Amino acid sequence: MENNPAWSRRGFLGMGVGVLGAAGLAACGDSSESPSKVQPEVPQELIDAAASMKGSSMGMLSQKLYSTAANEALDSSVKKFADTTGTKIENSLVQADAGDVVAKIDAEVKGGVARDLAFMTDSRFVAQFQALGDLEDVTDVVQALTAKYGQPSAEATNFCVFDGKWFAIPYHFIGIGSFLRKDWMQDKGISPKDIYSWEELRDLCLEISDPTKRRFGWGMTVNRSGDGNGMIEALINAYGGSIASNDGRKVTFNSPETVQAVTFLGDIYTNSKYKPMLPPGIASWTDTSNNENWLAGILGYTRNQFSVYADSRTKKNPVHANTHVFSDCIGPATDNPLLLGQSQGFVVFKGAKNPALAKLLAQYLVSAPALLGVAKEAPGLVMPAWEKVWDADPFFTSGDPAFPMLRKITELKLPLNTKNGLTFPQKASAGQQAVGSAYVLTDMMQQVVQGAAPAQAVTDAHAKMVQIFNQQGLRQ
Repeated sequence: MENNPAWSRRGFLGMGVGVLGAAGLAACGDSSESPSKVQPEVPQELIDAAASMKGSSMGMLSQKLYSTAANEALDSSVKKFADTTGTKIENSLVQADAGDVVAKIDAEVKGGVARDLAFMTDSRFVAQFQALGDLEDVTDVVQALTAKYGQPSAEATNFCVFDGKWFAIPYHFIGIGSFLRKDWMQDKGISPKDIYSWEELRDLCLEISDPTKRRFGWGMTVNRSGDGNGMIEALINAYGGSIASNDGRKVTFNSPETVQAVTFLGDIYTNSKYKPMLPPGIASWTDTSNNENWLAGILGYTRNQFSVYADSRTKKNPVHANTHVFSDCIGPATDNPLLLGQSQGFVVFKGAKNPALAKLLAQYLVSAPALLGVAKEAPGLVMPAWEKVWDADPFFTSGDPAFPMLRKITELKLPLNTKNGLTFPQKASAGQQAVGSAYVLTDMMQQVVQGAAPAQAVTDAHAKMVQIFNQQGLRQ
């Protein structure tokens, strides 16, 4: 994800006011038309439903995608809806990894100046906003979409439903995966596999490294970043540790399994044996750094949303043809990867000035015609969140060799289990999501890198988590 200022304004769309210029889109490489030319039709039933709202306006927040062209494709769809319905829609970008995004939006809601609609990553934000009382019940919209498009992605149900009510509308599935340089592996006579243990991956990354050729096998930082957070938590879960209990209410972080995982990961960054596989500056990387270094062709492995894969494909980067995609790694507590993926979910904020129009716009944007332009500019990063939308266009099912794997993830039978009784996804928890926003995991690993004993770093992180859970109303 990109590390840019938290907010950037994109101007009013519709009613004759233009979207951002599409300069540079032609260079993005995909054979599809530029989003500035693609104007997906708005279904007549939505036009009819919006008839009484002609001349009205609303505000929308879009979580910033790594692909500028994808952001512009979304603008194109929003503009089409606004033009067709005779409404004004102001669409603004929000940087989810700014750190204070929840507090900032909560203040706007409480102050009566929030946008009407936003889409945010369900597993990272929805529970926090719902716990703060910031969200409207959108069960009616989800029921209507289910009747039309079948079931949404399996993980969305876990992170968007509270007390039997939907507080977010599944928008699009976010592909998350692990990426290896298969040409570097071939140079060493190594055949790609679909599943690796974390230990196997570490050793492979060392073997394919060659600093004299600017080949660095390990492309993940433990500095403050969403990608760092995600990697650390995934590894701990694979070892049988977790931030919280399965019900999301009790901090259970300090365990032998967690200490074992942190010890393993810390060794990668502190043991001189593994120095050849660590790229220069990795200790200070931010969220865009692994993307940039992967696309520059100097990394052998990284774990990311499909933004890096999408960018290499749309810009015809030779890295794309040399990418081996696999879902994730296993650990001592797992036989299969625990990767669930994520979804973006539309939320309607309390006090919205035009909630009815916001709900209609959400129904339009989840549809295949509106989603297609965004998906083609961010292949793998933006995929359908609804069963029948997957089958509505051949691009979604066969537009890239990685897409079938992504669809399989959306249709997993959940929960996934570890050998020691953890189930994933765990119940959506404002405490757990707030821990992620506070970068407790990356700060813990920084302690280890700087010389702290893993067991002490885990103990300190556990104490911080207890504090955060208490602040979120989950008394420990």
